[in-house]
Amino acid sequence: MAELAALLDLAKSAAVRAGTQLLESVDAVDRSYVHSAKLPREVKAAADLALERDILGALADSQLAVLSEESGYIPSPQPSNRWFIVDPLDGTFNFVKGLGPCAVSIALWEDQTPIFGVIYDLVGGQLAWGGAGMGAFIDGRPISISDTSTLAMASICTGFPVRFDIESDQSMRHFWRLVSPFAKVRMIGSAAVALLQVARGSADVYLEQSIMLWDVAAGIAIVQGAGGAAAYRRNEGEWSYDVIASNVTLMPQVPNAQRIGK
Repeated sequence: MAELAALLDLAKSAAVRAGTQLLESVDAVDRSYVHSAKLPREVKAAADLALERDILGALADSQLAVLSEESGYIPSPQPSNRWFIVDPLDGTFNFVKGLGPCAVSIALWEDQTPIFGVIYDLVGGQLAWGGAGMGAFIDGRPISISDTSTLAMASICTGFPVRFDIESDQSMRHFWRLVSPFAKVRMIGSAAVALLQVARGSADVYLEQSIMLWDVAAGIAIVQGAGGAAAYRRNEGEWSYDVIASNVTLMPQVPNAQRIGK
């Protein structure tokens, strides 16, 4: 347990330090970005690389494997079932455009099971963390999921990840079947912050298809720590997942939730 506490402290300090340095230089930071040649709807910014460099340097002391959005999978020098999953800047387009929420996201998983997640909200300047069995917190204050009990009164956070085929009529019809039972649908541009909204009870459900693991790994853990449930399965692409997270009461009502497993 002491080792796990030390790893949590390491992740929290890495997220805050990297995020704070970015915020302190936000007026001078390079907000340039490019669109991916392979995935035209995906953008990469100088800030992603700067944050990743700082975070990977901090996590190196753990000697655990790391999966990071920019560098991919970095093996551990020593055998371990634990690995960090890092999204240095979730919501890059929001950041470079000043459009909405963005965050640093760091998770620790053991094999395919979330242990804890850490999210540093760059807009609100708040640090969230949590995991199953340890609770969930924002700046040290406990948070918990909503008590909404019907989809017709519930809100859902979702989105169209860059790998989601929006040109496919079948995919879009399936998407509308998933979200149509909800009272409100919100797309905020950051999966990490969307999952945090579920954990704190501001939103009731999060659902995205073909989302990358680094986008959701920390948020899933925090939702579980806040008393919520999550279901996730691998999609066709490498590190691509279909993910649903919600309060426990709503999970059985969410279309397809019962058919998604680890």
